[in-house]
Amino acid sequence: MTELTKLTIAQARDQMAKGAFTASELTEAHIRAMEAKRDLNAYITETADLAREQAKASDLRRQAGKAGALEGIPLGIKDLFCTKGVQTTAASRILQGFKPPYESTVSGKLLDAGAVTLGKLNLDEFAMGSSNMTSAYGKVTNPWKSTTEPAKQLVPGGSSGGSAAAVAARIAMGATGTDTGGSIRQPAAFCGITGIKPTYGRCSRWGIVAFASSLDQAGPMARDVRDCAIMLGAMAGHDPKDSTSAPMPVPNFEAALTGDIRGLKVGIPKEYRPDGLSDEIQAVWEQGIQWLKEAGATPVEISLPHTKYALPTYYIVAPAEASSNLARYDGLRFGLRVEGKTLDDMYKKTRAAGFGAEVRRRIMIGTYVLSAGYYDAYYSKAQKVRRLIAEDFTKAFQQVDVILTPTAPSAAFGMDENTDDPVTMWLNDVFTIPTSLAGLPGLSLPAGLNASGLPLGLQLIGRPFDEETVFKVAGVMESAAQFTAVPEGV
Repeated sequence: MTELTKLTIAQARDQMAKGAFTASELTEAHIRAMEAKRDLNAYITETADLAREQAKASDLRRQAGKAGALEGIPLGIKDLFCTKGVQTTAASRILQGFKPPYESTVSGKLLDAGAVTLGKLNLDEFAMGSSNMTSAYGKVTNPWKSTTEPAKQLVPGGSSGGSAAAVAARIAMGATGTDTGGSIRQPAAFCGITGIKPTYGRCSRWGIVAFASSLDQAGPMARDVRDCAIMLGAMAGHDPKDSTSAPMPVPNFEAALTGDIRGLKVGIPKEYRPDGLSDEIQAVWEQGIQWLKEAGATPVEISLPHTKYALPTYYIVAPAEASSNLARYDGLRFGLRVEGKTLDDMYKKTRAAGFGAEVRRRIMIGTYVLSAGYYDAYYSKAQKVRRLIAEDFTKAFQQVDVILTPTAPSAAFGMDENTDDPVTMWLNDVFTIPTSLAGLPGLSLPAGLNASGLPLGLQLIGRPFDEETVFKVAGVMESAAQFTAVPEGV
């Protein structure tokens, strides 16, 4: 039965259609695997009994000839998505015990497609972090181990670190993630899996705990490119409950995996070769370029001149929106409440006890840049620079069909590294943030291993609502990479 956890979503879907095994058998195998790997701390809340009920219902639907696109597939849900009757915490003490009376649109769509939910996955608190070390429910451990320092525990990346670790460890066939500045793509690279942040507006944000509303976007994380295409097809679509949800038709993303990219032009941005870029990252990037050339695509050097301003722009815009979104957590309506002598005292004590250090840091930065004396100097200027960054991409896509870059500046690092300096941590998203600011689709796929046997990822960036081309190119690169390495013991 343990072999069932090694299947991809597409393989499990096809084999269940042939009657090789049932959704209940597939789910039970994943529940046992999930229980055996609790040391990773990938899940905040396990929902094994609910998963078994959903699997039984799935088997009945299949017998009745009513199988959905994800019928019987066991998934993990990032604990940023509200799930009806199941605790939703955003990995923060301030939401401990909160059980939403409603289902987020994205998780609801997955249920409608027949998916089985194994539980709620760990993350950086309120999705703020690049290591999954800021969760109030403890750090998540990357299932990968360095061959040169096997005793060192590695971070899975963040904020969707629980999602990435669960997929890599084979304790979920796929998982939802959210990406504000790289929170799907960077952990996907660190854990050797595939993840895509779709175009802003492709997936509804309704029912997702908000971090930065103009940046947050849900997306799938899975074993390979095809599985991500299958999941995104179920997750995407217009939602009248979300004013930022685009009224666009949802293509058949899986059908885009034709394997033919002849004639496509691939942009290689010169600004993504900063001084100090590691030789290993440089080498895997050059290898990716070579794979695309051999498949008939043409690499074209492009310029994205405002890239150098992306990181400071993001860390003005995102904290500003976070400070506004997190103002609702006051101890009055839901979640944690710490009593005080006055109403103001209760607010202060609740928020001080409920929010971790990184969240407090970003709230304070955001409040500062939105204050009367600094709004024009910081926030207003950052919005203007954001527009220039988006215009850089618009001009680039007049020359090319897709853009290829590294996903992250390094492989997964140790839990005792880089954690004291927040700026060093923020630099982990230096290659993913420009895509988020421009609202473009970005996919990370594993492309090789470094000298310590750890996965390295490459990022493909596409035109707005052109995930099909991104998937098509990613499928070709995946075939060329033949990335079959898995974490030890999986």
